[in-house]
Amino acid sequence: MKTRVKKTSRIAVGILFCVAFFVLFFSSACEKSSNSSGLDILGSSDETAEAGQLIFEANKDLNKIKILYKKNEGKREEIKKAMEANEAETVRKLSDDVVYLINDGMTAGKDAIEKIQQAQEMAINEDYREYLRLKEESLTRHLDAFENYRQAAIALRNNYDPKDKAMREKIKEEFKNRSENYRKIVETARDYSERANELAKESASKK
Repeated sequence: MKTRVKKTSRIAVGILFCVAFFVLFFSSACEKSSNSSGLDILGSSDETAEAGQLIFEANKDLNKIKILYKKNEGKREEIKKAMEANEAETVRKLSDDVVYLINDGMTAGKDAIEKIQQAQEMAINEDYREYLRLKEESLTRHLDAFENYRQAAIALRNNYDPKDKAMREKIKEEFKNRSENYRKIVETARDYSERANELAKESASKK
């Protein structure tokens, strides 16, 4: 159980890291631009500052996600235990909590994605435009993963009935399948994030 809780925590932290990493490089780029007449990490356009501000605001949205998921770590395991014990009311209550939690988190995530997209459209260095694109892909897939989890929670909340064995087994199987799909999508999201981080390192090493 501790391992799975840590994984959930790492996902939330990973989402937050998506933009925080860029902010560090943005600060570095601004510092370099004051001492160099050439092209800097993010380019020399006046839009660099505006792009950085958007990323700063996106980071606030991602902080909201981190807080939401930190407050609700382990609910997936709690739901599984409640299902094993056929505690219908507990299953419904926990599932309802998860649905509202993810709704709030996805709203913040979508706001962050919109800001990242706006920053990509500005006159910034092409390497960092690609970096942001990869981070956007990573965050989008994290949201897809949590949507899978949300749909599973909705099914449990609305249909779980310990007295109806056929329906109970069907819902439990759906929850299991969606949880597995959730894990696979998260792995894809991590791949995009790692590719972005490698690009950032390569870009920084050229300077």
